[in-house]
Amino acid sequence: MDFGLSSEQTLLADSVSRFLADQYPLDEVRKVASGDTTDAAAWQGLAELGIPGILIPEAQGGVGLGFLDAAVVAESLGYHAAPVPFVSSAVIAPTVLVRAGGQDALLGEIAGGETRVGVAFAEGIAARLDAGITSADGTISGKSLFVLDANADQYLVATAAKAIYLVAANAKGVERQTLNTVDRTRSTAELKFDNAPATLVSDDPAVFIKALDAGRVVLAADTLGAAQCMLDQAVIYAKQRTQFNRVIASFQAVKHMCAEMAAGLEPCRPMVWYAGHALDEVPEEERMLACHTKAHLSEVGYHVSRTSTEVHGGMGFTDLVGLHYWFKRIGFNRQLLGSPEMCREEAAQIQGLAA
Repeated sequence: MDFGLSSEQTLLADSVSRFLADQYPLDEVRKVASGDTTDAAAWQGLAELGIPGILIPEAQGGVGLGFLDAAVVAESLGYHAAPVPFVSSAVIAPTVLVRAGGQDALLGEIAGGETRVGVAFAEGIAARLDAGITSADGTISGKSLFVLDANADQYLVATAAKAIYLVAANAKGVERQTLNTVDRTRSTAELKFDNAPATLVSDDPAVFIKALDAGRVVLAADTLGAAQCMLDQAVIYAKQRTQFNRVIASFQAVKHMCAEMAAGLEPCRPMVWYAGHALDEVPEEERMLACHTKAHLSEVGYHVSRTSTEVHGGMGFTDLVGLHYWFKRIGFNRQLLGSPEMCREEAAQIQGLAA
């Protein structure tokens, strides 16, 4: 079977990459990461390309593409360490709202880049003793940690029972505090609710699980792009850096390091592509593939990020080179929406190998 990207998908990835290379080089990423500016302009620029509406049907103002297309875009975003809320507002939120129904107006606002919807799924993934969300009489109370997008206009908040509520960021009883995480290219927050008005969007666990699987595949694609960028930078540096009157790329040890990174990363690309394809076309395999893909890319991405930094030597730790933006992004992706260990345990349960 010949499985690859279509010409339209290749063109989509090229368009996103060109936009980010022109408008958001590393210097612009630094400004967002340092807090000198926000990610609003970058997100609006992508909105002009239709990226926020990639998974939203045309009837609601979106582009109406599939999860494989979203994974292709995510790879480009990861390659450029793009400081945008793609995973939350363009992937997880539309997946929930489209399947739950009844939110056509909000979907149209998301597709146009007018409204950003953050995601507070931590309690649905693994409930915490010091957190938790309770609901009563059209309100919710409690706390949710590591919420995606600290600048969102509205939030989808999940409970331990995997019910999902829609809450406005400026609603009475909502307190939002930005969290400082290792990855400064994307914002996260802690949300506290005190009888905050909330709309029940879905009480079907299948909707939550579908959105979680989509988020995991897209995070894996983001890690793939970030790791590929780190590999490319390592190869370029090795061809330029001289030691003992020779470029270090001529040293066998450096060759092996780069070859190991490339060999580990190359099979990941079709793995991510097929996981995205399965979300649309192979429902009986989508959960297991999402778990395995997220777990595997987390491990390979960690190896590439560490080895690429080693190839750069002392320069790899400087802000001048900026490798740490990709290094930290890969590290954050590793834990977000489930660690490799958690994902593998879920995959074992799906296959009947664990209770």
